[in-house]
Amino acid sequence: MSQTEPSDPIRRKLTTILAADAAQYSAHMRRDETGTYAALHKARGVFQRMINHHGGRIANTAGDGLIAEFPSVVESVSCAMDVQRELGEMAPSAGERLDFRIGVHLGDVMVDGDDLLGDGVNLAARLQEMAEPGGILISRQVYDQVRSKLSVSFESLGGHRPKNFVEDVEVFRIATGAADAPRPDARPTVGVAGPEALRPDPEGGRTFGPGPEGRAKFIRCAQLTGIGLVALALMDVVTGGGLFVHWVIVAALMTLGITGAGVYAPDPTWARRMRYAAISAGVVAINLFTWSGGFWAIYPLIGMGVAEALATLRPARD
Repeated sequence: MSQTEPSDPIRRKLTTILAADAAQYSAHMRRDETGTYAALHKARGVFQRMINHHGGRIANTAGDGLIAEFPSVVESVSCAMDVQRELGEMAPSAGERLDFRIGVHLGDVMVDGDDLLGDGVNLAARLQEMAEPGGILISRQVYDQVRSKLSVSFESLGGHRPKNFVEDVEVFRIATGAADAPRPDARPTVGVAGPEALRPDPEGGRTFGPGPEGRAKFIRCAQLTGIGLVALALMDVVTGGGLFVHWVIVAALMTLGITGAGVYAPDPTWARRMRYAAISAGVVAINLFTWSGGFWAIYPLIGMGVAEALATLRPARD
């Protein structure tokens, strides 16, 4: 039985991939199909013009998104910034304006005709999914090429493991007027380890993010917690030590340690280790406060040590 062979062999090349997609496109379409389509048509015109201007080409499109490639890393990032700037200045069409997320990655891809395939394309798409509406995220490979060539601010968001990837990817955010400008419907980002840390929080931002805003919120929370613990300690002294305030202190410090791990850790691995350290400190404190001649805390400490060793040695899974 004969099998169909591809007409052209698949080639590989190193290129810069730009992935873009409209944020909340389906919700916009439900509210106003005509206005959303008009806004999408205008946005496509901006992308096409800027991609051509910066020497790139559109490899493929799908619905409200597109994949483009550039021979120059600098031109690809410049294109992304120009697109976001122009889209941000664009007046809404029929009450609708689409905000786009953009991801840029430099990597090896497979070329099948005009199509681009492979992990290089997939990573650019994952970066796009993690970006905020109106924002641009780039990989470490792109950052290394453009950091000294473009007059723009970069913010490291640490290591994140995109879905279906086996290694963490260091992600950088580019300051853009569109993404940084406040919006009435803007929501803070979630302070969790992994790709979703960069996505809008559907619950309204009840956790602390890893960026400067998240750190500021965490510091305020820690300060208020400290004031509350001092007040409880004073009440405990005044009442003769019957409030058992030390248990409240242990619980509060453990909570702050676990929460702070997601704010200050440079990557998910260190966030996990910092959480283990906070829990370990709490367990030891409980053991000391309930001391009866035995250091039973050694057993949960060994358990967490084994869990950390397994997490470090275990192959990453989807």
